[in-house]
Amino acid sequence: MTEMNSEPLQERINRKPRIESRTGDIMATECDVAIVNLFEGVTQPAGATGAADRHLNGLITRIIDEGEASGKLGNTTLIHAHKDSPSKSPKRILIVGLGPQSSFDIPAIRTASAAAIHRVKSFAKTVATVVHGAGIAGKDSRASATALTEGTLLGTYSFDKYKTSTENEASHLDSVTIVEFDDDKLPDISEGIADGIRSATAQNLARDLVNEPANQLTPSAMLAVAEEVAATHQLKLQVFDQNECASKGMGAFCGVARGSREPAMFVHLTHEGAPTNPEKNVWLIGKSITFDSGGLSLKSPTGMLRMKGDMGGGAAVLGAMLAIGDLAPDINVHAVLPITENMPGGDAQRPGDVVKSMSGTFIEIVNTDAEGRLTLADAIDYAKSQGAQQIIDIATLTGAARVALGTGNSALFTNRQHLADLVLAAANSAGDDMWQLPLDPASKRLNRSDIADLKNSGGLPAGSITAAHFISHFAGETPWIHIDIAATSMTEAGTGPFKSAGATGVPTRTLIETVTRLADHS
Repeated sequence: MTEMNSEPLQERINRKPRIESRTGDIMATECDVAIVNLFEGVTQPAGATGAADRHLNGLITRIIDEGEASGKLGNTTLIHAHKDSPSKSPKRILIVGLGPQSSFDIPAIRTASAAAIHRVKSFAKTVATVVHGAGIAGKDSRASATALTEGTLLGTYSFDKYKTSTENEASHLDSVTIVEFDDDKLPDISEGIADGIRSATAQNLARDLVNEPANQLTPSAMLAVAEEVAATHQLKLQVFDQNECASKGMGAFCGVARGSREPAMFVHLTHEGAPTNPEKNVWLIGKSITFDSGGLSLKSPTGMLRMKGDMGGGAAVLGAMLAIGDLAPDINVHAVLPITENMPGGDAQRPGDVVKSMSGTFIEIVNTDAEGRLTLADAIDYAKSQGAQQIIDIATLTGAARVALGTGNSALFTNRQHLADLVLAAANSAGDDMWQLPLDPASKRLNRSDIADLKNSGGLPAGSITAAHFISHFAGETPWIHIDIAATSMTEAGTGPFKSAGATGVPTRTLIETVTRLADHS
């Protein structure tokens, strides 16, 4: 059994630039780069950008006139200061576009901040920036500082632990200072920085886990990370091995695990935010297949290449629990990770087999590559047996989600619209794009089996919907959300707002925001 090239969780958490705030004039700040901003269509810069323009004798205005700085969201223009500039001033000035002011929002701050920091991280050690949106745009200072901090930390992320040389790629950034002219705003900005560090650290942990190769992030290694998360904030931790899962009747989960030599782990983490009110709870269930070969229904070589990331749902849940433990919301938050590999070993389940779930449902296995929903079935049954009042499952479940929605939106399904509305609002705030798809009766019929209660795949038509229907059978009447992140959990270099190739960490911040809202609404 292989183990992860270990990096303690606290080292992961500390692996980031220092972010702080102070009052002052950004153009009188000694740093490698000062970041200011520009709305699309503006020809006469004001505020801090206007001050920078005056400092540069109108150079920014000339650059705007010549079309070099457009103000489009995420567009960046780097200017070198004159050699005779005062020593207590920036060496360079970066203008980042905020997009049209009419549609400017908090997610735009996050995107602009990530683009700006991604542009300078390879050469700048010290950066100063204004709080985008907290000036003329009138956005809340704390929320703006949170988004700026998130964008900064997500934009500096890289996964290079297995590279012997990172000179051309690694971030050299040591510190980012938010410079605010108005002293009264500083307390809110400081709180926003703390909020942003918490949520971005959680998302970057999820990214780390998904980016790990499967020979390093084995089920045992993923369990070790869960143990560290639990220890960090004194979360309750229960772990059931494969024999214990079998004794609980988890035939669907154990069936998937049969083909692997790596021992399966069923992990239950709990934040007891309302210990005297156990029914005030939400359960986060993350698909945690640390490698998916497809089992005997073997994937193609290219289809298998990204399958180290088939535990992206579990990674997002672990990241969220790291932040939730720190936030300590007034709600009981349970996290369940059914961790295993899906391998074609000699004891692997076969197409045509029938397994029995924890709830007693008999499932015909028509495709061993439709394994994630089997693990979720028993995880949901377990949650319901423990008194779950509302369940959110997150899974890299179906390629059909990519066919339906492309790579821009995660697919969301529900049996309770009010819960979906809350999660979608949280996702919008977090900048995690989601789109709700239907659970229609016609698609549900495709899961019918001739010899069992259900079959584990409805085939190619409406594949993401039939998969959600399968999971909904086990949710029953319990309020439930299913988020399919198969198309959004990984990205190519330069295609996402945070630019780094590989894991995105979605929807970690949506889960944090959702739990916060549920605590407030309960």
